[in-house]
Amino acid sequence: MRDILETIDAWCTAGTRFAVASVVHTWSSAPKQPGAAMAVSEHGEVAGSVSGGCVESAVYEMAREALATGEPAGETFAVGDDDAFAVGLPCGGSLEIAVHAVGVEHFAQWSALAEAVRRGRGATAVTVLSGPAPAGARLLVLDDGQVMGTVGGRERDAEATVLPHMIAGPRPDAEADCATTRRLADGTRVLVESFAAPPRMLIFGAIDFAGALARLSAFLGHRVTVCDARPVFATSARFPDAHEVVVDWPHRWLSGTEVDERTAICVLTHDPKFDVPLLEVALRTPAAYIGAMGSRRTHRDRMRRLREAGVPEAALARLRSPIGLDLGGRSAQETAVSIVAEIIALRSGGTGRALSTTTAPIHRADPRAVEPYELLAPT
Repeated sequence: MRDILETIDAWCTAGTRFAVASVVHTWSSAPKQPGAAMAVSEHGEVAGSVSGGCVESAVYEMAREALATGEPAGETFAVGDDDAFAVGLPCGGSLEIAVHAVGVEHFAQWSALAEAVRRGRGATAVTVLSGPAPAGARLLVLDDGQVMGTVGGRERDAEATVLPHMIAGPRPDAEADCATTRRLADGTRVLVESFAAPPRMLIFGAIDFAGALARLSAFLGHRVTVCDARPVFATSARFPDAHEVVVDWPHRWLSGTEVDERTAICVLTHDPKFDVPLLEVALRTPAAYIGAMGSRRTHRDRMRRLREAGVPEAALARLRSPIGLDLGGRSAQETAVSIVAEIIALRSGGTGRALSTTTAPIHRADPRAVEPYELLAPT
């Protein structure tokens, strides 16, 4: 959903009605996870995807029908069904799709969600799927406590507003959004879509590798900061993809900034006068990932200096150095890919090996996206 919010906001601004199709639930190796969405405007424009191409045509027609009738719709596409093959779902798994039309009365809520995501704020949308409450009713909870919309009554709204806390659980990556289904006390089934504030990527060392890493990290959804003590190198013009460029001694700046369990810290300076005091601070934080650039010789010297500075072995074991996965690349861009690949593998429990050499499931499910009242998978 996050990827199509800007388009939806533009439609709201233009007064264009639209329908939203969301992946509500998946089974087995479905192509998309809950929360994936496709929007179709009243003029036939399309944004987003619910299946990577498999069932898009069928869902497009469902959205057009919802726009014409104003009635919500739902469908489960299962690989074992003849209809699934007819619409192009031979890739395995099953997915449940919910579609509802969005009228002018809901534009303000959608624009508020887009603005929250744009500003890096958290938000949660709760949409009624079925049950006593009207299907398609929607409530938005912003991280500042503001609530917009309704899911059909004071008691349901009160219950819905606490759902964000029930499914919370930070993950150290750029894909911390979560979508799952829940049932309210009266049996109303709702889709809960949580949009997390973006994780931070802190890059130290204003070098060419930092530029490539900033660009790729921003693309993956991180909020990127580049920090260096040298003002001639640490400029916004050199790092246009960074959200923030800081001129300060790295260890001093890091000591005064917020670091949480989703933050990635990448030390690219490979100069002891910067690295050692910076890593002393970094290794005391709860950061999800701490990596340092340099040769193996540089790494051994750095470890010696850190031990002499009194950094305990348990903390040193958290340091990823030399930084990145062994992809064999040399350029700044290839190095950036190897760094973010290591971060993704660490976050998701991946091996970093070629999938053709592994037997584990390709996609690991987000445990937050499990419905306590699980529906039976289609047969």
